[in-house]
Amino acid sequence: MPVPVMSYCGPPPLPADLMGRWNLEPLLIAILALATLAVSLLPQHQPRQRASALAGIGLLAIIFISPLCALTVALFSARVVHHVLLVALAAPLLAFALPKRLVAGWALPKLLSPLLVLHTLIFWLWHAPDAYALALSSTPVYWAMQLSLLLSATLFWAAALGASPARAIAALLAMTLQMGLLGALLVFAGQPLYWPHFATTAAFGLEPRADQQLAGLIMWVPASLPYLLVAVLRLSAWLRQAEVRQA
Repeated sequence: MPVPVMSYCGPPPLPADLMGRWNLEPLLIAILALATLAVSLLPQHQPRQRASALAGIGLLAIIFISPLCALTVALFSARVVHHVLLVALAAPLLAFALPKRLVAGWALPKLLSPLLVLHTLIFWLWHAPDAYALALSSTPVYWAMQLSLLLSATLFWAAALGASPARAIAALLAMTLQMGLLGALLVFAGQPLYWPHFATTAAFGLEPRADQQLAGLIMWVPASLPYLLVAVLRLSAWLRQAEVRQA
């Protein structure tokens, strides 16, 4: 079955023309530029938040403007890299940049468990083959996928960063487990599941099932590392605080 011609990132690229496939949509570039300008106006006493926000916006530019956007049309494994960068790196950078008073006002830490469930459901929904194929065939659905993933992930990370160490560590480990479970399902599936890529992987030397297995391995291991890293950092800080209290 052919790749949907309405894919937001264009037709599937060939290796020879991949590096010329930059997404220069004016509206997207304008939104990212305005976001960068807004962040640059943050108060001077918030350098860490400003740096985190700029890093997050820069990562979004890589995700949506660079040739990675086109590569995701050809390879499901590239799409998984795209989603991992979105929810496990860009989202925590943006969450860290949120004003602490705003996060506290939303009472996000108290909503950590519901946000964990919400983000997990959204993540699994968009990796269901039919929903995934629909997102590749429709620009509005494509952006619904991207924005729902980014927003739910940012809210989850903001809640996790503001929650107590025990609750944050538990939620981060739960995210690691669900990533690993979905990755394992992709690795051990008996057949390729994502038909938009059936005819597009050969140019890159991959069979569709091998591409899907690579995607599963990426989700199983590298995608879990940011969650594990933050969990370890929260645990380390928690233990240091306990030592100080006992001293």
